[in-house]
Amino acid sequence: MLYGKQFRSALAYYLPALIVVAAVFVSIVYADTQKRVVHQETARADVATRLGLIRSRLENDINADIQLVKGIVATLKTEPDIGNAAFNALTRNILEGAPSLRGVAAARLLNPIHAFPPTAAESAIANGYLSPGSPLRSAAEQARDTGQIVVTGPQKLNDGSRGIIVQYPVFNEAGRPGGNFWGIVTATIDLDRLYDGGRLSPPGSAIDVAIAARGKDGAFDQPFFGKADVPQRDAVRMLATIADQNWMLYAVPQSGWTQTPSDIWFFRCLMTAVGALIMAPVLWVASLLRERQANIGVLRQREEELRALSHRLEIALEASKIGVWEMDVSSGSLFWDGRMKTLYGIGKNSGEACYDIWRSCLHPDDLQVAERNFAEAIRNNRDYSTDFRIVCANGEVRHIRAFGTVYRDSRFRKKIVGVNWNVTEDVRLQEELREAKRQAEVHNQELERARQHMEYNSLHDALTDLPNRRYLDQYLKQLDAQPLRRNGYALLHIDLDRFKEINDTLGHGAGDAILRHTAAKLRDNIRRGDFVARIGGDEFVVVCNTTVTDIEHRELARRLIEALNSSIVYDGQDCRVGASIGIATRRSDEETAEYLLINADIALYEAKRQGRNRVEHYTDSIKSEALATKQTGDAILRSLECNDFVAYYQPQFDARTLEICGVEALARWDHPERGLENPSAFMKIAEDLNVMAQIDAAILDQALFQATRWEAQGLEIPRVSVNISTQRLFDETLLERIGSLKLPKGKVSFELLESISFDDRDEVTASIIARLKDHGIDIEIDDFGTGYASILSLLKLAPRRLKIDRQLIRPVVHSPSQRRLISSIIDIGRSLSIEIVAEGVETMQHAHILSDLGCQVLQGYALARPMAANDFIGFAKRRQWFPTGEESFAG
Repeated sequence: MLYGKQFRSALAYYLPALIVVAAVFVSIVYADTQKRVVHQETARADVATRLGLIRSRLENDINADIQLVKGIVATLKTEPDIGNAAFNALTRNILEGAPSLRGVAAARLLNPIHAFPPTAAESAIANGYLSPGSPLRSAAEQARDTGQIVVTGPQKLNDGSRGIIVQYPVFNEAGRPGGNFWGIVTATIDLDRLYDGGRLSPPGSAIDVAIAARGKDGAFDQPFFGKADVPQRDAVRMLATIADQNWMLYAVPQSGWTQTPSDIWFFRCLMTAVGALIMAPVLWVASLLRERQANIGVLRQREEELRALSHRLEIALEASKIGVWEMDVSSGSLFWDGRMKTLYGIGKNSGEACYDIWRSCLHPDDLQVAERNFAEAIRNNRDYSTDFRIVCANGEVRHIRAFGTVYRDSRFRKKIVGVNWNVTEDVRLQEELREAKRQAEVHNQELERARQHMEYNSLHDALTDLPNRRYLDQYLKQLDAQPLRRNGYALLHIDLDRFKEINDTLGHGAGDAILRHTAAKLRDNIRRGDFVARIGGDEFVVVCNTTVTDIEHRELARRLIEALNSSIVYDGQDCRVGASIGIATRRSDEETAEYLLINADIALYEAKRQGRNRVEHYTDSIKSEALATKQTGDAILRSLECNDFVAYYQPQFDARTLEICGVEALARWDHPERGLENPSAFMKIAEDLNVMAQIDAAILDQALFQATRWEAQGLEIPRVSVNISTQRLFDETLLERIGSLKLPKGKVSFELLESISFDDRDEVTASIIARLKDHGIDIEIDDFGTGYASILSLLKLAPRRLKIDRQLIRPVVHSPSQRRLISSIIDIGRSLSIEIVAEGVETMQHAHILSDLGCQVLQGYALARPMAANDFIGFAKRRQWFPTGEESFAG
């Protein structure tokens, strides 16, 4: 019983102590748990902040690369036929500012034609990266159909690296579906270069973070960056938008979220020590005051509660590293706890703090504002809240956030108590965010300036700074959309005369100078309100948007021609060009700008045809003639493909024996509808189409083939003469073709018009003729007597034969003076060892007279007409040309 009573008495006395012990233990456990929770939340906040910076950098870098490639798309819209060199130069300039851009390729109508770098060009085009069934084909078709950028990837590239494939649709009209689809521009963004550049590693982080990325909504089952288990580790997630794709970014600490604070054991030891300090006095007081248990029970309980609350506050302050301070306003004494001294870089044993110490720690730039805020809070009895910087003894600058409140103690003394904590990391993070935002804004401004510059370049000619064809089209569309004025408006289509000759003789520098001179003259002479543009080459268009008459339009055109006829000096050479102008006027709403441009072009063609350096106004008759010419030109081009140009052969006869001494191959057009046509029906149009060289080449090949055929059938034809046009003479393939043949000397003869040899390319002509002679080709001057040949020119060219034009031959039967003229030409030829050929021999009387005058060769209808190859063989074998059995004119 005694022991039971003592136990109950001891239990009654120690029960409060046991309760205190339990409370301390619970408090320690709770504080430990809270410290872990705070640490984990701080870690998640830090990871989220770092991941946000990474996402911003990743989106900005990739989207900026995408925007740069749009510059190439804008250029292809304005220059769809851009060459490889220009495309490579443009792409090289853009890739220099975008290290993560790996390469760019362009596919016209989904057929690769350009790529940069050049090695990538050969690989991409050779492998057909957009061929049907290829992985990128469907993405390209989607971009074409939707008119939007399509992003493919990330995916593995050919060299093992990873990248994003971006497909840009290119439309020549307004860049939208339904326009004129040009093709696809494909850009490769190398993700590994982004990763290697530190884009997915959080710089400066105090936590070692693992990052992963995969497509949103199941686009990728596994992360394409980072470890596969990162998303399952309660990771911080953020959505990143890359063009038309969404990526989900994940981040966790490398060691997971279970990591403990670095000072956990110090904290636990401290809590244990505090608990011991709490429990020891309690037990000691309990043993001393056991007998006064009833009197001090209430006091002990309050004391224990106060101490527990004090410890909780201490734990909270320690966990948050917040320093506590208090100041007696009347005496100026200042209390700092140990954390305050640590925060300000002052030793904990440095003694009492004071206002002057706090003031000395303030940053000089923040001193005045901090003192004023503190004084105003005390003066107005309001809460004190501010931010300022301090300078520690080691020179470190810290950002401090301070909060305080004014109160009066039990003696009614005015005091202010508050807390300070270090927000340097927060301020630094905010500064980084602001700097990132500022850089993004600067980058966006640069992109906008680049876009405006590219837009201006896309609308203006780089050489003359005049509006280009695209600008003209937009301007005319605006005019079409406006109500038509009373007299409408007119288009002047201007083409320079003799520009090609200046380019060929003085070089492209002189041509560029002429074009700049032309642009300046046009600007100076058009009226206010008129619009001038260079639409290509040496062609310009003036839009007269003022209300004027056709007479005034013509006067303006003549004034422009007169201004353009003025000369300029380039490299010591006087350069002068002319101009031909076609005018078309819009009179009704039904006439569109495109229709007007066609009419002006037709009028310009008529001005060129009428002799150049003149003005022509569009009429319906001019259009009808132009359409007929176009139809003939189209038929000529089709006939070249179908080999409808054939050779007809007219024999040439020895004037003494009437034996065949040669054959002239003449071009004929076997028109599919009109039948056989003479050169007069197609030669002028063929020259304008620049296809005379092709026709001459076809006739030459046929003549050489027939010559071989005649020889195989036993026909002795000494030579074959073929007409050679200017285009064919200066065609580089002519000498290559002749060089590939083993022709006997004198077997083939080229007939040149007299005017060919005496133009401004005399030296070039002489050089080509000399090389032809080296290959055994004889040279004949055709239509002699109607051109501008001189004795000096004959000496220089030294032709094998002169062919007297039929206009000089025809009158010899009745005109003695004409016979004397022919005799003089024959004497000149004999003195220069040049054979004389008389063409146009229409009667046997012509043949007798010309033979008597000394002509060596006769050609004309009196002896034989031009005939097909098979007809010629029968004609030659039957010797059908001898009249009434005569075998010669001899005797």
